Amino acid sequence: MGGKGRHPEKALTTVQVRALKSPGRYADGHGLYLVVDPSGAKRWLLRIVVQGRRRDIGLGGVGLISLAEAREKALAYRKTARDGGDPMAERKKAQATLPTFAEAAELVHAEHQSTWKNPKHAAQWITTLRTYAFPHLGAKRIDQIETPDVLRALSPIWLTKPETARRVRQRIGTVLDWAKAAGHRSGDNPIEGVAKGLPKQGEREEHHAALPYAEVPAFVARLRAMSGPGEISRLAFEFLILTAARTGEVLGAQWDEIDEPNQLWTVPSARMKAGREHRVPLCDRASEILCRARDLGAGTKLVFPGRESERPLSNMVFLMALRRMGMTITAHGFRSSFRDWAAEATNLPREVAEVALAHTIENRVEAAYRRGDLLAKRAELMSLWSGYLTHPKA
Repeated sequence: MGGKGRHPEKALTTVQVRALKSPGRYADGHGLYLVVDPSGAKRWLLRIVVQGRRRDIGLGGVGLISLAEAREKALAYRKTARDGGDPMAERKKAQATLPTFAEAAELVHAEHQSTWKNPKHAAQWITTLRTYAFPHLGAKRIDQIETPDVLRALSPIWLTKPETARRVRQRIGTVLDWAKAAGHRSGDNPIEGVAKGLPKQGEREEHHAALPYAEVPAFVARLRAMSGPGEISRLAFEFLILTAARTGEVLGAQWDEIDEPNQLWTVPSARMKAGREHRVPLCDRASEILCRARDLGAGTKLVFPGRESERPLSNMVFLMALRRMGMTITAHGFRSSFRDWAAEATNLPREVAEVALAHTIENRVEAAYRRGDLLAKRAELMSLWSGYLTHPKA
């Protein structure tokens, strides 16, 4: 066996740990050894005297435990043994209290829930893990999860549900980062090496499918001409187009956000993507939609309630409407249509449309000097947009 009798001044180096290939036991000093198995696997071993008996204690594989971490563990175990304790018994006791991946994920979700501004996102965060990660990782103790385990969880959905798979990967990584910070595991996050074992996904769809702005008036006319069940969802859809708002902002709209006399809708920061309050000037047609929605809502707090009066419409309601109309676009795409129209068909400055869309100002200097939200100019812009939708040739 190589390395026996090695003195502290001849301790191992990180380069040696990586380079050693020959099977054997290589001393680092003070009873700590690097063991290279015939298979090529490398692990740490600590040989100490515990309560009068010599004991060999495994500290973990090199892939999980670095040289520095092995030395740190060895020092802690030697101190325990020197004080008359049993490091193995204490380790077993500590391991018995370590959470499983499922338990850790639920803890992370609970700790972060108050920081998420969107309750729907908070629910989706844990739901995706319960659906796709828990069947593979849920029962496994958090300190025992390695890259192959994560790979087994992601492989079934990596190509069939690419966007979901990327989110699951990120969320698994968050749970494992939390576990390391909480002292439940050590070493690198297994998520970092998983990409090497996964096939390349196809190109991401970067933009939401949108109608050319010249076709939006015909779409709105068609939407207004529809009759039968689902009037509240059609009103919500037109309101979304008129205000250039996001789907979640419209579906979650409440009456206490609406200032009807001043034709103003104030979306609170908790419901905005950028986390800042957003004021939306309402055109006359938007106000008409609100009047009709109030009649249909029968005193609910939601402007556009779902089948259950205290719950909003489903976030799929606009997509389903588009499918019934034979359209392959998205509701979010109408924001793009609005932006193109504002740039090509109006003389208002670019930043007016950007603020109307509640976009974050990337230029720090510009952001620092812009104090207001250009409400008066945006009211003019939204009035022009409504007029265009009703009389595109005017």
